[in-house]
Amino acid sequence: MSQDFSAEQKRYLEGFAAGAAATRVVAPPVAAPPVPTGPDAPHLAAQDAQVKAGGKLVDAEKWKRDEHPFDAYGRLTRDAATGKLPAPADNFRWRYLGLFNVAPAQESFMLRMRIPNGILKAHQLAGCADLCERHGGGYLHVTTRANLQMREIRPESAKPLLEELMDLGLVARGSGADNIRNVTGSPLAGIDRHEILDTRPLARDWHFHILNERVLYGLPRKFNVSFDGGGVSPALEETNDIGFQAVRVTEGPEAGIRLRLVLGGISGHHDLARPTGVFCRPEDATAIADAIIRVFIDHGDRTNRNRARLKYVLDAWGFERFLGTVEEKLGRKLTRIDEALVAPRPATDRYAHVGVHPQRQTGLNWVGVVMAVGRMSADQARGLAAVARDCGDGDVRLTVWQNVILSGVPDGRLAEAEARIAALGFSTRPTPIRAGLVACTGNAGCKFAASNTKKHALEIADHVEARVAIDVPVNIHLTGCHHSCAQHYIGDIGLIGARVPVNEDGDTVEGYDMVVGGGFAEQARIGRPLWKAVKAEDAPRHVEALLRTYLAHRTGAEESFQAFTLRHETAALDALVAPHLAPLKEAAE
Repeated sequence: MSQDFSAEQKRYLEGFAAGAAATRVVAPPVAAPPVPTGPDAPHLAAQDAQVKAGGKLVDAEKWKRDEHPFDAYGRLTRDAATGKLPAPADNFRWRYLGLFNVAPAQESFMLRMRIPNGILKAHQLAGCADLCERHGGGYLHVTTRANLQMREIRPESAKPLLEELMDLGLVARGSGADNIRNVTGSPLAGIDRHEILDTRPLARDWHFHILNERVLYGLPRKFNVSFDGGGVSPALEETNDIGFQAVRVTEGPEAGIRLRLVLGGISGHHDLARPTGVFCRPEDATAIADAIIRVFIDHGDRTNRNRARLKYVLDAWGFERFLGTVEEKLGRKLTRIDEALVAPRPATDRYAHVGVHPQRQTGLNWVGVVMAVGRMSADQARGLAAVARDCGDGDVRLTVWQNVILSGVPDGRLAEAEARIAALGFSTRPTPIRAGLVACTGNAGCKFAASNTKKHALEIADHVEARVAIDVPVNIHLTGCHHSCAQHYIGDIGLIGARVPVNEDGDTVEGYDMVVGGGFAEQARIGRPLWKAVKAEDAPRHVEALLRTYLAHRTGAEESFQAFTLRHETAALDALVAPHLAPLKEAAE
């Protein structure tokens, strides 16, 4: 058959092709994904960038993206009405509101508050006592962030508790999950005659800045900020992601009171905040902290929860690159000052947070109350509030040492205040052990903890005080798990919960790994491991043996327990302790 077409056929085929082309559906160009907008835009952009780079978001980041926790309050209130405890995604979201589902340790919520610089009014403490009776277990815990926790909260109490807390002028917003935690400051701010700077205005400014900047919620991981005023009772700012340390610059154009910026503290990961070389005026602290956190928002790891803290950005980048990025975010250069021009930090007093001490205000005193690792009943809390109101200035100061300080007590009311405190079951007489005894919640109220830390801490104190005439303060910190809420690595003696095998069948009992030689403030240092897998029942004897060894081999009363341990390598220290420990083990058996 001929392959030639007639002119008429060619015209027909051309028309047919043109018609087909006109009706053909052409796919539109692929649209670029929308650019995130609104207050959560930096977080969404950071997530997108890490996914584009080949990463996989962790569940917490997916939950934030699916529904921002602040947009889910309506569901919280509906669930509360039915007594429902949340599933994992909402358990994470409710922590933005301050509520933690602590099952299976307890089938209930825990509430954590925001108390800037750890200072609240007497009526607020009394109100919290009423709330913990009405909605919780009838007790409060003072935490290692100078904060209050309420426990055993019934699910149906979630909504009324949050609202009634705000009636007291207290909030819980952002006190958990991937947010900036309660801001701490020097517990004696404004009343310590030796302090360089009153941290209360700084903590207050930062507190309200956080509350009013939604972009500062939903970070790659939790974040801690602290202000130390250079007084006799430290704020432990070196254990925070951001620490501001009040210093005196002795000469040069920046002479005067400044804040040294230290970054990257996370004692549970074996690191303390490191000096950056940067200093600032106190009034610039909030803006600088804000810029640092915004850089962390952009670059913190959202694919690995174990490496999502600020420390790991600093480790990967180095300080200069990080600070350069902060300067870009801030829009100006940061001030560097030679450390040779900075006066040393004034010495701290390890008994300053307990006992009676004269204030900078003539004729007034602060009274530090020794507590049983931070726990007080509702009646005790109301009683302390009444003493603060009747005998003091009405302020109740919480400390990172898990105790309470009542300030503004006139000389003529001291005897009454101390008697009323004693009648509540507390003491104002510090002892070398109980002044520095710190314990997290433990497995009685936390699903992560391997041991009952508060119970064992008191057993250690009772045992040691009955047997060893220790004459210098020794901090003993017990924490239940790797989260290190009790900061065991900065204790003279630190214990971290562990399950200890007891037979070949795999049975275990509560116990601890033990470290020694930690410190804080002018003696800041991460402790080093000494023993592993010590049964909880044996821990008091191990502490006793350590203290007996110290008393027997120290160079004199002026040598601290930390200094003594640092003089000996681990094996040598273990060998020194062995003769003191062996008889105790035999007696126990």
